[in-house]
Amino acid sequence: MTPSHRRDFLKTLLGGAAGISFSTGVLGQSGTTPITATKISDNFALITSAGSNVLVASNGEGLLMVNGGLPDTAAELLKVVTAQGDAKRIQALFNTDWHLENTGVNDTLGKAGTRIFSHENTRLWMSTEIVVQWQRKTYSPRAKEALPNQTFYTNGKIMFGNEEVQYGYLGQAHTDGDIYVFFPGPNILVTGDTFTVGSYPILDWSTGGWIGGLSDASKTLAGLADNQTKVIPGKGPVQGKADLQAQADMTAAMRTSFFNMMKKGMSASAMMAAAPTKDFDAKWGNPEQFIANAYPGLWNHVREIGGIV
Repeated sequence: MTPSHRRDFLKTLLGGAAGISFSTGVLGQSGTTPITATKISDNFALITSAGSNVLVASNGEGLLMVNGGLPDTAAELLKVVTAQGDAKRIQALFNTDWHLENTGVNDTLGKAGTRIFSHENTRLWMSTEIVVQWQRKTYSPRAKEALPNQTFYTNGKIMFGNEEVQYGYLGQAHTDGDIYVFFPGPNILVTGDTFTVGSYPILDWSTGGWIGGLSDASKTLAGLADNQTKVIPGKGPVQGKADLQAQADMTAAMRTSFFNMMKKGMSASAMMAAAPTKDFDAKWGNPEQFIANAYPGLWNHVREIGGIV
């Protein structure tokens, strides 16, 4: 890394590249919108306004959740969740990554003995202090009870009543612990924040996210869906396979573009000025945070990219 690139890199770490002021991005805010549930299939409901989309399945004997909202919405969220089935017992919870907007109910459900599934990397992040440079924020370790207790490395499946639940690792994408959860019976795919609607995905490079992995993960998700799949993003309305494919196409194009820019020795500010996302901004919005977060993630993978000036 040349001295000029090092200075540019440090500016990016501090959120100062090209004079950008960053939002918190990962966490979001719960706001004042009431938490609501909408039935999307037999025995399945989508809960919104808890900080992230939460999917709830009922099998008549208990409930299963995918993601758990922000901590400050946990009590209200659980009231809405338990209203979705006759049984009050929440038998399983899936965390699609470590971020607070997906793990807010972990403390309560962990103490109650719920099985909490995640990738092993998610459990490791939650058990330690996390310094997220691009947010200028430090996250404290979570309580022991909040940690996932059913971790995996690649993929797996369980039965929830008569429903098969498939889950798998998406690699280093949004973070390095991203997973999907797929219900083949009702054809529902939960992507977590690896897939976004109306804004560019967050590349949380502080915990392993980067454009190469996000491109691979987007392709994987598109390959899991068919034209009838109900796709549940981290936030926003239910989507379809075409929307997944659009993100896969966008991230593949950005991967190629960013790699080429790095090989030319371009700085983060030069990449920003080149407007590599201009053909996609109408769909995904302001690209500044996306590009600025992509840059340090690329440096974390210089050997994989190869040919860096």
